[in-house]
Amino acid sequence: MSLEALLALLGQWAERGWLRELDRAFAAFLVEQAPDAEPRLILAAALASHQLGRGHVCLDLEATLADSRFALSLPPDGELEGTPLTLPGELLDGLDLAGWQAALADPRLVGEGAGVTPLVLAGPRLYLRRYWQYEREVRAGIDQRLARSKELRAALPVDALRQALDALFPKEEGAPADWQKLACALAAGNAFGIVTGGPGTGKTTTVVRLLALLQSLASARPLRIRLAAPTGKAAARLNESISGAVQKLELDGLPGGEGLREHIPTEVTTLHRLLGSRPDSRQFRHHPGNPLALDLLVVDEASMVDLEMMSALLGALPAKARLILLGDKDQLASVEAGAVLGELCSRAREGHYQGATRDWLEQVSGERIDDALLDAQGLALDQAVAMLRHSHRFSSASGIGQLAEAVNAGDVEASRTVWERGYADLARLALDAKDARSLRELVVDGGGRFFLNAAGREGVAPPQGYRHYLQLLRDGQPPLHAGQDAFDTWAQRVLEAHGQFQVLCALRRGPWGVEGLNLRIAELLQGEGLIQASGPWYLGRPLLVTRNDYGLGLMNGDIGITLALPREQDGELKWALRVAFADGKGGIKWVLPSRLQAVETVFAMTVHKSQGSEFTHAALVLPDALNPILTRELVYTGITRARSWFSLASAGRGQWVLESAIQRRVQRASGLLEAGD
Repeated sequence: MSLEALLALLGQWAERGWLRELDRAFAAFLVEQAPDAEPRLILAAALASHQLGRGHVCLDLEATLADSRFALSLPPDGELEGTPLTLPGELLDGLDLAGWQAALADPRLVGEGAGVTPLVLAGPRLYLRRYWQYEREVRAGIDQRLARSKELRAALPVDALRQALDALFPKEEGAPADWQKLACALAAGNAFGIVTGGPGTGKTTTVVRLLALLQSLASARPLRIRLAAPTGKAAARLNESISGAVQKLELDGLPGGEGLREHIPTEVTTLHRLLGSRPDSRQFRHHPGNPLALDLLVVDEASMVDLEMMSALLGALPAKARLILLGDKDQLASVEAGAVLGELCSRAREGHYQGATRDWLEQVSGERIDDALLDAQGLALDQAVAMLRHSHRFSSASGIGQLAEAVNAGDVEASRTVWERGYADLARLALDAKDARSLRELVVDGGGRFFLNAAGREGVAPPQGYRHYLQLLRDGQPPLHAGQDAFDTWAQRVLEAHGQFQVLCALRRGPWGVEGLNLRIAELLQGEGLIQASGPWYLGRPLLVTRNDYGLGLMNGDIGITLALPREQDGELKWALRVAFADGKGGIKWVLPSRLQAVETVFAMTVHKSQGSEFTHAALVLPDALNPILTRELVYTGITRARSWFSLASAGRGQWVLESAIQRRVQRASGLLEAGD
C-alpha cells in the first residue's frame, strides 16, 4: 500500500472512531518529515500512538503480529461485521517480526536509544520517544534508590529497630508471620519501597506505624514527611483514615514517646498539588532543578499513578529522599498510559526474597519468612516489595471477600461456588432494557430482596438505594431562617448518606453505561417523586468533578450534592441552589452551580472513577455483551468498592460476560522491568 493510500485509510479509521484524530495527525506529520518513508513504519507509528490512548506505553510488535485484533482492539468490538474498510491485520499479512523491524530501520524517524528521533525501537517494542524517556527515568529513579539499601540497613541500629518494631507490633503467641511488621521493617531498610495488598489488609495501619518508627530512629532532626494520593477523593479518604490511625497509635514503647505524634503528618495532598501543576502545561513547579523539600514521600492508591506522573514524581524528589508506594497491585491500572504499580509488583505474591534479606528481616523483626518465598536469584526490586496477605475487612464468612479472591485468581469455578453458597452480603439480579422493575428496586431502595440471606446479618444496616439520601435531604432540610451551622450539618449528613450506595459501570456509553444509566436512574427517581429534574440543576443532583479546579479547591473524583441555601433577594430570603462538597477537614464547601465547569451527574460512575472510594453498598452493572474493557481487574475493583453489600446486576448473557471477563487480564505493553537492564 502506498503512503497516500495508507494516510487515506488512517483517516477513514479516525472517522469511524477506531483511531483518534491525534493518531492520524501524528502519522501525517511523520510523512511530512520523511515523504519516502516505508508505509509499514508509518502504520506502526500510528498504531503506537493509538496504543498510548489505550493505556499502553508502546506498541508490542510481536503481540500485534500474533493477534492484531486482540492487541489493538481494532476495530472495536461490535464493529467487525460488514465493515468495508481494510483492517490492520490485512496490512500485516505475511509480515514477520524481523521484516517489520527492518521496515522501521529509518534513522530519520526511528532511533534505538538517546537522540531526537520521534520514535524509539527497543527490541520488539516501538515507543514514542517521550514515553521511552519516561520509562528510562522511572527505572533509573527506582534503581538509584534500591542501590542504597545496604547503606541504609547498615546505618540502622539493630537493637533499637527490633525494640521499636516489637513495641509497634506486639507478637501474638502462635500467630503466623506478621506481614505488616515485615513490611514495616522492609520499608525501613530501603530508600524505595512498596507495600501492596487488597482491601482491609492494613496498608494504612502499616504506613502510620512505619512513619512513627522512622521518626523514632531519626537522630539529628525530625524527618520531613509528605503524604499524597493521585486524586482529591483518594487524598480525602487517606486524610480521614490516617488521622484516625495516628490518634490511636500507641507510642509509649518508642524513643520519644508521645512527642512523636506531632511529627507524624496527617494532611494528604494530591500529586498535582504536591508537584505544583501549571495551567495548560505538562510541566510542574518541582522538578530535578527545583526538588521538593522532603525526606520521605508516601503515595497511596499508587495503582492509579501513570508512567508520566511517576517520572515527574521521581524527578522532583531530592536524591536522598525515600519513596514508599501503597496500593493494591490487582486493581485497575491508571487511566493514562502505564501500569507502573502492577508491573513493579508482578512478582510480589511469590516473594523472591534473597537469603540475606530473610536473615536481616528475622534479625530486626523476629518474624520468619516462609522458605517458599525465598529465591537466591531474587532481583533487587523484589527485596523492596512487601505484600500484605490477610484481610481484616473481609472475614471467611464474607461473600464479598470470597468473590474478590476468586475473581482475582481468575478462578471461574471458585466464583460459581461463591454464588452457590448464598452469602448474605451478595446479590445477583438480571436487568431488562424493556422492564425497569429490577433496576428500580435496586437503585431506589437497594434491592434488599435480592440478598437472599440478609436477615441473618445482625448489627449491619440493610442495603440502601438512593431513596435513603434523597429522603434525608428532604426531611432534614433546615428552615429558611436557620443558621449556617445547621445547613453545614445537613449537608454532611446528606453526603454521608449518599456514600451508602453507588452504581458502578464498566462502560461510559450504551444503555448499560454511565451515560444511559444516569438518564434512566434519574427518570426512575423522578417517577418516585424523589427528585424534580425539570432542568440541568435540581435539588439532590449528585455530581462528580472530572477535572482538578484549583481555584475552587476541588479535585478530580470529588463528589458533591446539589442542595439549597437561603439567600437574600429583593429584601427577602429565598432558596438558592448550591453544591455541597466535603472540604476534607470535617467542613463543607458550598459552590455556585455556575462555577462548576467540569462535572457530570453521578447516579452511575465508571469503575475507573470509583478507584480510591468505598461504599457501604456497591452495585456493579455489566453490559449484555463482552467488551475489551471488561477484565478481571475491572470486576475485582468493582467488587472491592463494597464494604458491606455487593450487588451484581447484568443484562442479557450476564453470567457468560462475567466469567469471560474473569479470564481476561489487563495486559499493557511496556518495558519498564527491562528498562534498567
